[in-house]
Amino acid sequence: MIRTRLLRGVALAGSLVLTSVAVPASVAAAAPAQSRSHAAGSQDAALAFDPSRYTTITVTVDGRPLQVRWYKEICYVANPVAAAAQQPGGPGGGTTTISNTACGYQSMNVFVPESAFGDQRAPIYFAVNNSGWMASYIRASVTAGAAYNSATSNVGAALKAGYVFVDVASRSRGLIGADGSFPGKAPAAVTDAKAAVRYLRLNDTAMPGSAERIVVNGTSGGGALASALGASGNSAEYTPYLAAVGAAGIDAKGRSTLRDDVFAVNAYCPITDLGNADIAYEWLYNALGTRETTGQNLSPAAAAETAARFAAYEKSLGLRNPDGSRLTAATMLGTIQQEVVRSAETYLKEDPAHTIPPLGGTFQFTAGGTTKSYVNDWIDVDTATRTVRSVDMTKYLAFVATQAALKTTPAFDAVGVAGNNASRTETNLFGPPTQRYLNYTEYSWIHNDVPGDGSGLDDTGLTWKQYTAQPSTTVDDQIHLINPMDFIGTKADTAPNWYVRHGTRDRDTAFTVSVNLDRALAADKQVEDLDYRLTWNQPHAGNYDVPEAMAWIDRIVQKAGDPLA
Repeated sequence: MIRTRLLRGVALAGSLVLTSVAVPASVAAAAPAQSRSHAAGSQDAALAFDPSRYTTITVTVDGRPLQVRWYKEICYVANPVAAAAQQPGGPGGGTTTISNTACGYQSMNVFVPESAFGDQRAPIYFAVNNSGWMASYIRASVTAGAAYNSATSNVGAALKAGYVFVDVASRSRGLIGADGSFPGKAPAAVTDAKAAVRYLRLNDTAMPGSAERIVVNGTSGGGALASALGASGNSAEYTPYLAAVGAAGIDAKGRSTLRDDVFAVNAYCPITDLGNADIAYEWLYNALGTRETTGQNLSPAAAAETAARFAAYEKSLGLRNPDGSRLTAATMLGTIQQEVVRSAETYLKEDPAHTIPPLGGTFQFTAGGTTKSYVNDWIDVDTATRTVRSVDMTKYLAFVATQAALKTTPAFDAVGVAGNNASRTETNLFGPPTQRYLNYTEYSWIHNDVPGDGSGLDDTGLTWKQYTAQPSTTVDDQIHLINPMDFIGTKADTAPNWYVRHGTRDRDTAFTVSVNLDRALAADKQVEDLDYRLTWNQPHAGNYDVPEAMAWIDRIVQKAGDPLA
């Protein structure tokens, strides 16, 4: 097993372990140091980019026609995992039929705007699309005849700026293999994203755009994938997994000869640090009694037991706020409050037309054609100075939990717990490919009572400590390899540029997760530009601030200079 680094935190230290490894034993034996030189082998030759294989399409950006070269469904690995033709159909249930069973989950669509046809300096906008950590089948964000507004569409803005736009598919949870297995288990999504980066590096001189200017964009699970990719650049821990799928830059001896670090990360509401996500969520919504006051505490004992682990976990991270104060459970609510104030005041100062209702006034939100109103009883704004007088955190968290119902307890590792085997939580991201799911936190392991699922004390006869003590198990590696927190501040080549946003109305993951990510990045000397903020009045969503995000990308690109120099 690959245990070159201890896992952070209480929950990670007690994380589950698998009964089998999803990489060949002959490959897993090798975990050599990363080399920055590259010697092409026969496998790399098979991954050569063909610059002549494109279709020219025309789109409209801001009312003007734009020609785009589309390099369709490039398979970025030499040994793709075959998928079943029938795949899960999404939140609505049912199934969907895919056409590319050979490589549809390990392909990329590359779109080159006419201004970048011969430009090897153009940034590459690398879009990952696996919301909820779900497997992402190949998609085409750019379609012939489509019209884009560069002020609201990140696709249109990237094309207008002359960036090469890449849609990246990846294996992840929910994927069904042609043999009926589940080949998307962690760290498959990160492995595939790294393989796609390696393909771009292998073919950098033949392709438009610069692999030294890759900007990874993702939302939700995609934001988490972008963060894991950005944090773990060139870590040798992924080498066996990369070798297994035939990624570029792995030689005959299983050694890496190419880099997979990236230039920048543009992440929205990242659902990351899954090994500790349940304890963070329950702590946030129980510290001030939010579940109780909003009538959403259906499992009070479970919520209390899970939340109680947060203080030790947070302390173990050793993080600090910008003013040098320690970030602990005791200071976290105050830290979040400060971030909410900064969010509101930034919003007010961005535009004179921006307003926040007075105390007793109403917030109005429209979603799905329905408008709902909520009384503002938690934030007091001085309209004259456009500053925040106060934020009542108890009422603020109740507001967040009211405008979007909280997740049940546990929020992320719920499958198999208390008879629940229909949950769509992240439990099926873990376990061997032969097993549908595996609980990955102590609470859920102990409370799994679904007979025959292969997970929990009921099926294994082992307590949590006994199960995790077995030397042949690996779920702790799975958790570790998708967690950016485990790589930030280490010898991994963490991306130097980060833009992270998390909406102030987002109840899908705890605010503590993005705050911790920001503070960890701030302490990493490799990080040169860090732009983090809770975004005012946004729910669980992404790419809602296209002009601001694209201006940031343009600034860091200009600051970095010529990638060919």
